[in-house]
Amino acid sequence: MEISYKKSILLLSGLLAGGALFAQTPDSAATKNYVEPFSPGSAFRTWSIGLGAGITSPFTFVGGKQDFRNRGTELGYSGYIKDQILPSFGIEADYFGGKLSGSGTPTGVAAGPYSSFSTQIAWSAALQGNITLANINWHHKKGAIQPYLTLGGGYMDFTPTVYNAAGTAVPVNAVASEFREFFIPVGLGLKFDIAPGVNLDLGYQMNFVQSDFVDGYSFGNTDDKFAYAHAGLEFALGAKSKPQLATHNPVSSMRYEYLMKARTLQDEVDRQREQNERLKADLARTNDNLNATNANLTATNAKLNDLTKDSDGDGVPDYFDKCPNTPAGTKVDGSGCPLVKPENVKVYITEEDRKVVKDAIANLEFDLGKATIRAHSLPSLDKVAELLVSKNFSLKLAGHTDNTGSAELNMRLSKDRAESIKAYLVSKGANASRIEATGYGMTQPIATNKTAAGRQINRRVEFTLY
Repeated sequence: MEISYKKSILLLSGLLAGGALFAQTPDSAATKNYVEPFSPGSAFRTWSIGLGAGITSPFTFVGGKQDFRNRGTELGYSGYIKDQILPSFGIEADYFGGKLSGSGTPTGVAAGPYSSFSTQIAWSAALQGNITLANINWHHKKGAIQPYLTLGGGYMDFTPTVYNAAGTAVPVNAVASEFREFFIPVGLGLKFDIAPGVNLDLGYQMNFVQSDFVDGYSFGNTDDKFAYAHAGLEFALGAKSKPQLATHNPVSSMRYEYLMKARTLQDEVDRQREQNERLKADLARTNDNLNATNANLTATNAKLNDLTKDSDGDGVPDYFDKCPNTPAGTKVDGSGCPLVKPENVKVYITEEDRKVVKDAIANLEFDLGKATIRAHSLPSLDKVAELLVSKNFSLKLAGHTDNTGSAELNMRLSKDRAESIKAYLVSKGANASRIEATGYGMTQPIATNKTAAGRQINRRVEFTLY
């Protein structure tokens, strides 16, 4: 018995020292305690394994009938695998093995048939529920200690041996010396977080066996029981970046979420306050210039009206009209002068003519959201103007847009762009009466508007030469 005590002390010391080493080992990939509230189980490490060893005794805290007066202390060893279903509840499959011993005539018996016993528990397997009592902590981000309770049921295989006063082994009975019986394990303990995903497990378990032959001696009318006090280590399985569900404090995550949202809201309030101050300063400067701007705008509108005014209605603005007051209905060229068309002369559209138009379409670009033609597009349009003047062709301009923005805005933009091209061609001498400018907005896409490439294709002006 003294040797068993020494073995137990050495074993417990080894486990505690191992736990200290785990606690002192730096872990660059330590798990983060924060997990967004109401996250699924996949955000945690829910599976774990445990190994332990300790002392067995045929006596328990609840007392009751004992077949032998004096308890012996022996070594036991155990292991388990656990699935943490909820922060406070898990299911674990347990294994246990070890020895039990005792001696002395039981209380109330003058002289028993045996002086001592020794039982070898080859194995026991049980399924238990594990209830964690204190992983929710309102004062700290993560609790260091988790009390727990266990309860379950299983089977064990044991072989008892009894001895007479002379120390000779005596057969237990004539039927069998090895037994397999159902038992109910009930336990409690404490788990200490010593490293990310590693817990020191100190526990005490009472095992109620449905048999009176655990000690090899059937005495009285109640079943045998024994206790197992152990120390061990639990290791969480899975990615180190995830916290262990059994030790996770959901209150801390909720508090962190609240603080982060409060900080974000305060930052937004501060940013909005600074922006408001800048807007006030900008508004003051804008008001100082508003009257002058309105005057300039009035003058600009007057000049714009002069540039677009067409007094004789021939389609050429007065600014470009070299032959003002042309009679109504007179066909004119790009400079507003009456057009003299050679009679009985047919002009055909050649492949070279089509290439001129195609190049103009390929090089055509506008400022974003405007009808202003970009400078690099003008040389190609100049060639189209020369073609219209030299061959007196007619041209239809059809403006199109993608579906970005409202239908009304897109219709106006497509029309304005077609008109902008017409005005430029007319300024280069083309006959305004032979150019038709129409806008179709986003009603006639030739590609999908679901991609940037498709929308780029749909933003176009089609040239039809005839």
